[in-house]
Amino acid sequence: MKTDKGNIVVIGAGLGGLSAAISLRAKGYEIEIVEKNAQVGGKLNVQEIDGFTFDLGPSIFTLPQIFEDLFQRAGKKMSDYVELTSVTPHWRNFFEDGLVLDLLEDPEEMRKELGKLDGRAEDHWKDFQSFLAYGRNQYRIIDEGYFDAGLDSTWEMIRHYGLFGLFNGMDWKHSMSESVARHFRSQHLRWIFEYFIKYVGSSAKDAPGYMNMMSLIQFDHGLWYVKGGMYELARGLERLAADVGIKIRLNTPVREIAKEGKRVTGVVLDDGSVLSAGHVVCNMEVIPAYKHLLKEDDRFMKKLDRFAPACSGIVLHLGTDRIYPQLAHHNFFYSKDQSNHFDTVFQKGELPPDPTIYLVAPTRTDPSKAPEGCDNIKILPHIPPIDPERPLSESDYEAFAERVLEKLERMGLTDLRKHTVVRDMLTPVDIEKMYLSNRGSIYGVVSDWKKNKGFKAPKRSKKYANLYFTGGSVNPGGGMPMAVLCGQKVCDRLVAHDGG
Repeated sequence: MKTDKGNIVVIGAGLGGLSAAISLRAKGYEIEIVEKNAQVGGKLNVQEIDGFTFDLGPSIFTLPQIFEDLFQRAGKKMSDYVELTSVTPHWRNFFEDGLVLDLLEDPEEMRKELGKLDGRAEDHWKDFQSFLAYGRNQYRIIDEGYFDAGLDSTWEMIRHYGLFGLFNGMDWKHSMSESVARHFRSQHLRWIFEYFIKYVGSSAKDAPGYMNMMSLIQFDHGLWYVKGGMYELARGLERLAADVGIKIRLNTPVREIAKEGKRVTGVVLDDGSVLSAGHVVCNMEVIPAYKHLLKEDDRFMKKLDRFAPACSGIVLHLGTDRIYPQLAHHNFFYSKDQSNHFDTVFQKGELPPDPTIYLVAPTRTDPSKAPEGCDNIKILPHIPPIDPERPLSESDYEAFAERVLEKLERMGLTDLRKHTVVRDMLTPVDIEKMYLSNRGSIYGVVSDWKKNKGFKAPKRSKKYANLYFTGGSVNPGGGMPMAVLCGQKVCDRLVAHDGG
């Protein structure tokens, strides 16, 4: 099968695939994207039910400069495609003892908010400031190398930073949870800042300490909402792709990636037709792609065990006939024992009896997402990915969802079930089917120091010289900004290897 160096096929129109395609098109490559679903965006998805518009996937927008860089690569302005509005407070945190504490971007407002905690407010403010300084340093180190240079392995990290820089500046000796505990005397603040790990669907007890940079990202660079709904980002990128001349084939599943020796030659579609390519960029998660599209044997697949899936979740979308005024845009309802929550989900692989729950009420920022006088509520507790040896039933997931709703009602959302007029639920089985994710993972590869030193899969295949991967299972990992950054760095790596 003849290949054409100038032609690239991208499998999947998720954010990583769109970002890679747009970046590569800006370098002069001919790009065609094939997407199995009827719309672009991957897990960034949307559903409308009886006047309620639910964002099925990501709900938090951070690091807008990464997205702006993508538009700049294509010679365009992001503001012509996507409009952002800031969200305040960042989060509202609800605890079983009745404390409600906001995270606020304004330092003076945040300082006053810390006065709600037991003990001296000045002590909590010093802890908070110390932690932000520590997180700021971690972000500076990670951003300068791992992010900006698109590093993919320990050896690349050592070459870039040097041994002294790597081992004396970056917090890798402690877990994320341990470093949080070293900075905060308040248990409430420990739980809050541990749960920034939700951005990558992992355990703060297993993730390396440098992951504490995530709180700094939010406090220094803001938290945002895409005007019109989060899916407007996907629509904006789709328009950008069209404007730069990228062809997107929707409703086009890929059966396999064609290969000859140590090179791939294109993709075979479900209908048997072949798209030849000089390179293939795969936005499907790495393990499912090697297993299902490349048909690799068990010996090869064993090498990928360290790229275990991050957690999954039950995603509940509720439309209610009343408004719950105590909710902010983003809310967290904490477990009585968050350490046990992490252990149950990530070590035992079981449904947690008392989960920490993320809840989004987007009508606080965008009233158009629900009929007047109603609330739009998305609920996401983290749970284990699918275990093929111990699969859970639909009734298991339903019983867990009821337990979550009971907890929310107990913590102040009175008669939530009674006032629900629209209800939709996604389970890990649904997520795996919709997005071909590894065992229904939401966030790609788990961040676990013992398993993978916090690394995700590399952008370039170790087996096929012209096969590249992008998205949440690939460095730098899960979340919208990381997926978009990954696509840009895939472009940089491909172009450099191609002699560009």
